[in-house]
Amino acid sequence: MIDMIKVNDIYKSYGDNSVLKGVSMEIKNGEVVVVIGPSGSGKSTFLRCVNHLEKIDSGEIYIDDGKITKKTTEKEAIKIRKNMGMVFQQFNLFPHKTVFENISIGLKYIKKMPKEEMMEIVQDLLNKVGLPDKINSYPGELSGGQQQRIAIARALAMNPDCILFDEPTSALDPEVIGEILDVMKKLAKDGMTMLIVTHEMRFAREVADRVVVMQDGNIIEEGSPEEIFTNPKEERTRKFLSAVLEH
Repeated sequence: MIDMIKVNDIYKSYGDNSVLKGVSMEIKNGEVVVVIGPSGSGKSTFLRCVNHLEKIDSGEIYIDDGKITKKTTEKEAIKIRKNMGMVFQQFNLFPHKTVFENISIGLKYIKKMPKEEMMEIVQDLLNKVGLPDKINSYPGELSGGQQQRIAIARALAMNPDCILFDEPTSALDPEVIGEILDVMKKLAKDGMTMLIVTHEMRFAREVADRVVVMQDGNIIEEGSPEEIFTNPKEERTRKFLSAVLEH
């Protein structure tokens, strides 16, 4: 059970490009934290560092008793993040595998579960994401919104304590974005710990316990949705919000 994620003063650069400049954050069990900010502010890199998909240059990330630093190996990171799922901008489904095979991949190879048991779990997850009849479909037969719901079901299959969402609606057509946000709202209601990078401001306002604003590789402000959207302290936050809320 993940009770707490604590990010302490992390830095990340790509060559001369400094992307994260000393970011610190805590996420408690059951909390929904939404990260917003202009493109290029380091939001997605931050998320990928928390999950050790990108190695940090310095600082520490604590996931309960586990600690990730620049020296952490992939093998060590897999153990530390075993109770954490991730949903990406691109759905990352295997095109040659059925929905059942895509969702059950971790159950099969990591949990070594028998097929009947996997079948039951996958069907239950498909019900949860509103696609009960797609178990034998291939990704190419599904819309973008349906594929992303399958990707969420796959993240849920390992029964994680926490899910990281990296702009899960940005690759979707506007008319299907609501499908994904509805699934995420249900997860929030069920008490799932979530760290979400999104451009969907109305969703952030509705679902977040806390909103974090990033710009130029730093957290410039954080607070309740009410504080951030109604009365932001920072001029940079006000500028960003007025730009995105006009569209």
